[in-house]
Amino acid sequence: MPASRKTLRFLAIWLVTASFALVAIVLNSSKDNSDNLQRIRDSGVLRVLTRNGSTTYYESQGAPAGFEYQLALAFANHLDVELEIIPVVSLDDVFSGLVNNQADIAAAALSITPARQETLLFGPSYLSVKQYFIYNRDVNSPMSSIEDLIGKQIRVISNTAHAEQLKTLQNEHPELTWMESRDLETIDLLEQLADGQIDATIVNSTEYYANRAFYPSFRIAFSAGKPRKIAWAMAASPANASLIKEMTIFFKGITENGKLARLIDRNFTLNERQTFISTHTFLQMKEERLPEVKGIIEQVAIEYDLDWRLLAAISYQESHWDAEARSPTGVRGMMMLTRSTARELQVDDRLDPLQSLRGGARYYKKLYSRIPAGIEAPDRSWFALAAYNIGLGHVEDARVITQKLGGNPNLWNDVKENLPLLRQQKWYKPSKYGYARGDEAARYVRNIRDYYSLLTWDELNRYRVPPPRIVSDYLPAELNRGFDAL
Repeated sequence: MPASRKTLRFLAIWLVTASFALVAIVLNSSKDNSDNLQRIRDSGVLRVLTRNGSTTYYESQGAPAGFEYQLALAFANHLDVELEIIPVVSLDDVFSGLVNNQADIAAAALSITPARQETLLFGPSYLSVKQYFIYNRDVNSPMSSIEDLIGKQIRVISNTAHAEQLKTLQNEHPELTWMESRDLETIDLLEQLADGQIDATIVNSTEYYANRAFYPSFRIAFSAGKPRKIAWAMAASPANASLIKEMTIFFKGITENGKLARLIDRNFTLNERQTFISTHTFLQMKEERLPEVKGIIEQVAIEYDLDWRLLAAISYQESHWDAEARSPTGVRGMMMLTRSTARELQVDDRLDPLQSLRGGARYYKKLYSRIPAGIEAPDRSWFALAAYNIGLGHVEDARVITQKLGGNPNLWNDVKENLPLLRQQKWYKPSKYGYARGDEAARYVRNIRDYYSLLTWDELNRYRVPPPRIVSDYLPAELNRGFDAL
């Protein structure tokens, strides 16, 4: 039966309406995807993919840190938008995240390589790194050439510039062999090298210098190939043209005003919290600096019911009793408070030593009160100090790991052995709070215990015997008695 005129009119109207709707959708979609920079500004958020690591992104004193994080935050501020960090585990996750539009950029210490340029766009390079073959001198004989690597156990991460470099070297040295792993990170390779499971690996120069304090037996064999340029990556889309242009303006600005150079120097020349001063230096500074601040340290210790020697030890570890101290991550003052922590503790001026000491004392006491009830003194203090350094969440992750491995999560001696595992993907990936420089937290607590012991010994035996040689947790028992009251 033929359609009525009314029905035909209805269909015609519907088709026209549907056509306009389709055109509107296409145009809006085109508008949304035509300029990612404008979309970022409209949304007010810059989404950044990165990896957990000492040179990229991690948490310190409960606040985000890392070279790539600091750069990304500066760029977000430049755009006047909020920063959303999206940490992932592997390089494959970084690349797939960009392709699937999970983020706007990837700031993950990525080398610019021909293979990657086939599928990704890169912004301006802000860092040049060398690729080092490294070995453990405690396990292997010195290595200084490719020939020394023939027949050795070499492992690198797959889908990296290091794997590409090995393939290039193999063209000239066919007998060169190696293993590639997709489920490992740099820290895993460093641990395998330290344990003697492998003979050599390749790391970027930045990674080597950021981690060398933790692996004093590692040595550089030689550089592999030419230096590689590091840059942020984006999906290969014309919509990112204006974003790359704005990046170029940003990096030109921080290069000219010296901010980039300062960030590089602070993160890779002298890594934060790796100033492991000798006992001799501590005793010297105790005589020179401590008298100037001892009065206010004692005052604050009385106010917050703390042993003044503990507060003195913490403030020395944090700043060497320097009221104007500054770290690469922006923490400042005698107790090295972050800006957000200072606000939370109602500290208006982080450079005022009295305010800083009061804020640090409040923060320590707050953490101490939040340590699980089953943890007794003096271990309770060690856990609180570790939390002061890397955050309570990471300390709890280490306790969970300790329990899984059969240790006692309420004993510091057990947990401190597992804190370094928070740097290894195998352990931090399933943890609630992720990657952390747990070995630094363990060293942080050990240093404070040593300084406290020296101050205690000095008070009790100033005119009788010289200070003891520091041997960390194996100090004479009488030096640790003062902690029982904490």
